Amino acid sequence: MHNVGAAFRSADAFGIDEILLSGYSPTPPRPEIAKTAIGAQKHVKWQQVEYPQKYLGTLKENNYRLVGMEQMTDSILLPDYTIPKEKDICLVFGNEVTGLDEDIIPYVDDFVEIPQYGHKHSLNVSVTVGVTLYSFLIKYW
Repeated sequence: MHNVGAAFRSADAFGIDEILLSGYSPTPPRPEIAKTAIGAQKHVKWQQVEYPQKYLGTLKENNYRLVGMEQMTDSILLPDYTIPKEKDICLVFGNEVTGLDEDIIPYVDDFVEIPQYGHKHSLNVSVTVGVTLYSFLIKYW
């Protein structure tokens, strides 16, 4: 729940339009989310998506570029990723232990990963959201 709250807080800070939550991600209103979000959950639109594959398919039909934050053999390092200016973007984050669900992967247009130089090569999902949003903000400027 704290990861979801932190994602709301980062989304608000970077002016994100909407958060889509799926799977077993908790949704507001929850005190644990509110504690970390510090009210951001009241300012960022959100919805729970029961069938994310269907929703992602609809986004693709509406000219969205789906960018999955995932370590894959063909992932592009975040500093090297060029944001397509002609499309809206939906960033897709997976479970911080298991990553993106296998049934989501076919919908993703680009796989991007945050370069990591330590031993674990793993970040908390809320940290990944913040790092990614900041990097995309810099690229849009």
